[in-house]
Amino acid sequence: MVLSETFFALEVAFRARGRRFRPPGRARPAAPARPAPVAWPPRGRRAGRAGRPARPRDSVTGMGGYHGPPQLTVARAFTEWTVDPWALAFVLLLGGLYLAGARRLRRSGAGWPLGRTVAFCGLGLGFAVIATMSWVGVYASVLFYVRAVQTVLLLLLIPMFFALGKPISLAIAALPAIGPRIEAAIRSRAARVATFPAITTMVLILMPFFVYFSPWYAAGFHSVAVRELTHLALMAPGFVFFWTLLRVDPVPKAYPYLVSLWVTGAEVVGDAVLGLAVIADQSLIAGGYYHALARPWGPSLTTDQVLGGGTLWILGDFVGLPFLAAQLIQMIREDESEAKVIDAELDARDAQRAATQAAAAQAGAVQAGAVQAGSAQAGAAQPAAAPNAAAADLPDEQPWWESDPRFASRFQAVDDSSD
Repeated sequence: MVLSETFFALEVAFRARGRRFRPPGRARPAAPARPAPVAWPPRGRRAGRAGRPARPRDSVTGMGGYHGPPQLTVARAFTEWTVDPWALAFVLLLGGLYLAGARRLRRSGAGWPLGRTVAFCGLGLGFAVIATMSWVGVYASVLFYVRAVQTVLLLLLIPMFFALGKPISLAIAALPAIGPRIEAAIRSRAARVATFPAITTMVLILMPFFVYFSPWYAAGFHSVAVRELTHLALMAPGFVFFWTLLRVDPVPKAYPYLVSLWVTGAEVVGDAVLGLAVIADQSLIAGGYYHALARPWGPSLTTDQVLGGGTLWILGDFVGLPFLAAQLIQMIREDESEAKVIDAELDARDAQRAATQAAAAQAGAVQAGAVQAGSAQAGAAQPAAAPNAAAADLPDEQPWWESDPRFASRFQAVDDSSD
């Protein structure tokens, strides 16, 4: 009997654990109301059969206020696309103008290299589409390092392929009415000053600094106009830089390739400095925007910025490799063309010398045959003297580099009397 009463008391105490004392006569408090479920708007065919709305596939909401694309994966890097109307219009306009000019030249019989068309339309405009409308364009406003990938594409890779497409030569050849004006503008003094290697390199290096370390960076997320102007502001100095160094198009002034190598080295150092500056920055770039975005997936904001700095550094230098290859190929082609010109000049000089020697020998033979009288000693001396006198009139042969205007100043005779 005592054991049963003890077990009963323990059971009552266990069931009453955690419950507050409620005086007699007071009603039990009402349970808190459960939040209403989030009603997702229907999205095309993904709506339920019974009228139940389906969650949108291309955005994530309801998690800390985040409104944006889903977590970036390898699969979504191939499937996530967007449409940028301004970028699409830019691509269609440039591609249409370039193809129209190439078609006009082919109809006129002049022709246009297919490789140049592939470089401009296939690679240049193709990477422009990737930078603005592929996964890069989708996640550029969400992940810092993706925005860094977009910056490298717009600043270096796209302008390089644009320059390799020779658009200026195409415009001059396809538009004969304004072609001379374009050439005159290129040869103007203002163009030579604006395209001085030190100026073009400094603009190319400083432009991303202005974008990343000023309110300009965050403003591109809130304004479509600022975003599109940023794209143009990155591509313009990149095109001028590669146009003046590759020299496949007419340029205001052709600088030696040694200058191009120094400029390329400065650009590589600039990419490294930009990347290290982003990594070493203790404060978050556009931190207010990224905090308000409240992205619930992916790396932390600090890690994301470090990855972005590494992308600017390493990817920027990696993109410079095709530029060095293109520059080396262009240098070899230019040396080959100069060698052909020098060989033609030397062949013409040798032909002229051989013709002069043959004429002198013929004149000596005629003179020797005409002389029948005289002593044997005088008759033997006259034929030998005539060819020697004719050969003395020939210019002295010298190496080609001593007469080339580019190298003649390096081989000036030294006056020993001045010592």
